Amino acid sequence: MKSVELQVQGMSCGSCVKHVTEALHALDGVSEVAVDLQSGRVKVGGDSDCNVLLAALEEAGYPAQSSANAVQKEKKTSGCGGNGCGCCCQ
Repeated sequence: MKSVELQVQGMSCGSCVKHVTEALHALDGVSEVAVDLQSGRVKVGGDSDCNVLLAALEEAGYPAQSSANAVQKEKKTSGCGGNGCGCCCQ
């Protein structure tokens, strides 16, 4: 079993957590879903493809990206705030 960590936008309450959990558990290959509302991170265990997980969340109204991509974007824009100054936003 592999696990994927996602950064999910738009979660603000327990009802959001329930909707996200249900949307992911409905997918084939998902065996475990752990949601951290405060950080917006969701850990998904199983054999489901990351793109399928992201599409299901988007359809449920919660845009997301893999946490690895979120970290890369933060690193890429650090130093200028992503203003396109050329120092790191290439």
